[in-house]
Amino acid sequence: MKDMAGPTIYLSDYAPPAYLVDEVHLTFRLAPEATRVLSRVRFRPNPEATDKTFFLHGEQLTLISAAIDGQPVTPEVSDTGLTCAVPDAPFTWEAEVEIAPARNFALEGLYMSNGMYCTQCEAEGFRKITYYPDRPDVMATFTVRIEGEEPVKLSNGNPGASDEGFAEWHDPWPKPAYLFALVAGDLVNHPDRFTTASGKDVELNIWVRPGDESKCAFGMEALKKSMTWDEEVYGREYDLDIFNIVAVDDFNMGAMENKGLNIFNSSCVLASPETSTDGNFERIEAIIAHEYFHNWTGNRITCRDWFQLCLKEGLTVYRDSQFTADMRSAPVKRISDVITLRARQFREDNGPLAHNVRPESFQEINNFYTATVYEKGAEVIGMLKELVGDEAYDKALDLYFTRHDGQACTIEDWLTVFEETTGRDLSQFKRWYSQAGTPRLKVREAWEDGTYTLHFSQMTPPTPGQPEKLPQVLPIAVGLLGPNGDEVQETTLLEMTEAEQSFTFPGLAAKPVPSILRGFSAPVILERETTNAERAFLLAHDTDPFNKWEAGRMLAKDGLIRMITDGAAPDAAYLGALQATLADDSLDPAFRALVLALPSEEDLAQTLFDAGVTPDPEAIHTARERLLEAMAAELEPLLTRLYHDHQVPGAYSPDAGPSAARALANGALALLSRRDGGALAAQQYAGADNMTQQLAALTCLLIAGKGTSEVQAFYDQWQADRLVIDKWFALQIAYAAPAKAAAVTEALTQHPDFTMKNPNRFRATLGALAGNPAGFHANDGAGYRLLADWLIQLDPLNPQTTARMCSAFETWKRYDADRQDLIRAELERIAAQPGLSRDTSEMVGRILAA
Repeated sequence: MKDMAGPTIYLSDYAPPAYLVDEVHLTFRLAPEATRVLSRVRFRPNPEATDKTFFLHGEQLTLISAAIDGQPVTPEVSDTGLTCAVPDAPFTWEAEVEIAPARNFALEGLYMSNGMYCTQCEAEGFRKITYYPDRPDVMATFTVRIEGEEPVKLSNGNPGASDEGFAEWHDPWPKPAYLFALVAGDLVNHPDRFTTASGKDVELNIWVRPGDESKCAFGMEALKKSMTWDEEVYGREYDLDIFNIVAVDDFNMGAMENKGLNIFNSSCVLASPETSTDGNFERIEAIIAHEYFHNWTGNRITCRDWFQLCLKEGLTVYRDSQFTADMRSAPVKRISDVITLRARQFREDNGPLAHNVRPESFQEINNFYTATVYEKGAEVIGMLKELVGDEAYDKALDLYFTRHDGQACTIEDWLTVFEETTGRDLSQFKRWYSQAGTPRLKVREAWEDGTYTLHFSQMTPPTPGQPEKLPQVLPIAVGLLGPNGDEVQETTLLEMTEAEQSFTFPGLAAKPVPSILRGFSAPVILERETTNAERAFLLAHDTDPFNKWEAGRMLAKDGLIRMITDGAAPDAAYLGALQATLADDSLDPAFRALVLALPSEEDLAQTLFDAGVTPDPEAIHTARERLLEAMAAELEPLLTRLYHDHQVPGAYSPDAGPSAARALANGALALLSRRDGGALAAQQYAGADNMTQQLAALTCLLIAGKGTSEVQAFYDQWQADRLVIDKWFALQIAYAAPAKAAAVTEALTQHPDFTMKNPNRFRATLGALAGNPAGFHANDGAGYRLLADWLIQLDPLNPQTTARMCSAFETWKRYDADRQDLIRAELERIAAQPGLSRDTSEMVGRILAA
């Protein structure tokens, strides 16, 4: 597997580039099968380099000509790049290459999407455009000329000269090649303007295909909110005359922060009440903010090498989470982030794909755009802010922006600004970047003579390549509640630095009930012996919204585990506590909607595995269904009231308040559909005037075993809208009965609207199968075989999407021997394919090595 995946690259082997670049001039003569790219690059020797070899990356390029200072040269060309003898002084390199965008199905470099030219260069796509030192620490200004018949021709920076057959762009800010972007096609814009805090007038555009103009208004408002927020909270102004966003149908990622020309997967920018759910609107708002915030945390200051990816991504995810918390509900956002972290990153940390927030090696960098880099990277930033405080955080960020503007930086650069502004030694905190795995935080308590003591111990399990771990810095936010529910100790931040450490709280009149890890102050697994009575008490009285929700979640989980392992009946105490919480109209409807949702089947499987029990996906699904039925029966009158009380009158709005009301009402509807056979859901479907209500009703009908006519009606209504049809594919598979999930998926892959060349459609179909745990893990192995069949077909076209989808198999070692044998056989079948990509080879190899 190692030979197939390619050589391993190590952080410890980093060496400065042999040559630096002062300026880049590119000319594109566009043609689908034979685009010519002419480059003129001003190089100079790097005095800090020890290796003086002149090497330019290049893949899948046809070299037409090359010259140095105007004199033709004949470089030595390989599959990965070229080398050439060059002067030991500044010089100008010129080259002309030919590429075929229409045949680039990997969607990396310059490719075509439904007749439109577009690029994706992160991480290493620029080397498929022209020969260049394609590494993030080589930064230069770019001037670009685009020649072609396309009416709209866009690139980074500010516009220059243009006419019917060409357009020129100049980006005055030095950038690495991964931030280069080009778009050309038949596009229309949704325009607006923004005035920065210093009075600079900025032109804004969202560019879309004709017919999508009506889906841009929300994205534009989200962009302007992001620009205002970044000025007010981080003091960061926009620095060009124009900011362009382009919606692209075929895109491997969610979006890309190319300087001044953000390219978006169309699902992450196009929105309308008729075609987008509340969740879509919130996601679009967050992604637009994320990519805009990269303008400073990623573009103006980038990463020195790809091992530092978390430097830009973790910080920017943290910033977009702050933004969403300010725009919507901070407690609900925090809970939602933790749900995502536990579902994706904890799973990653506890399996064969575990790696450091800053990896120490890789074979294919595309495989490290992971939940660990993004979500855990953001958690590390949040912990740092908790430890130093808001004022010190702001000072450190100001120093970071001032000192490192225009530079390619490291985690060491980042931590140094905090050490200098706070006087703290962060060498132990740095272990969060260098140690993989999720720490287990065990707690026991003592009570004596009015003094309450919490004894903590921490341990991080072994992960691939790291059998032993050192203690990490854990910020543990703790509050104490008295027997009557009053808070007797406000939130206090405890800083744990040892393997074992104790903290005392003297002067208390009675033994308190602890509220530990408030706000989920550290990404750990908390282990503490407690009772369901205490959980119910915290659900009723805790003033911390996260721990209030967590108490309800743990009540539900405890009951479900007993139902799975012992055949127990649904827990009456949980049902009673749930009813009391849902009936409390003083609580945010969005919060109550989260309380109403049960732990996922994936969460329960991991919990059982951690407890030494082999999870049975079918038994987990059955127990969860039994509890949902019991909830529906016990809470029916309350659910009926909640449903009717939270109908939102008037025109649709995606704002937080109406969205929260719909979330609670639709959560109630999902349970009521188990009682009335979907009658109320059918009424909602028939009368729905927005996608949130229509899709929620259709989901409820499928849960009730109904909806055949509505599924067809939904397709007939929306068959011309590619993003809505993605929902149609996913919904049928996600809510298929486990025994039928693979068959339903296979049938949908034969539908005329299915295509594996579009990542959104592939993920909506095969990803939905992987997201139906009981169906994917059906004991006949049909789900495993079907996914493997399609991954084998997709890999020659789109290695990135293939490799990422392989993660569906990463938990294979938690299941029984028969399922393990079935999965191993499929992984080995994938691995045995001739010509398997580096991306997929590495992923399959790491999973098999578990």
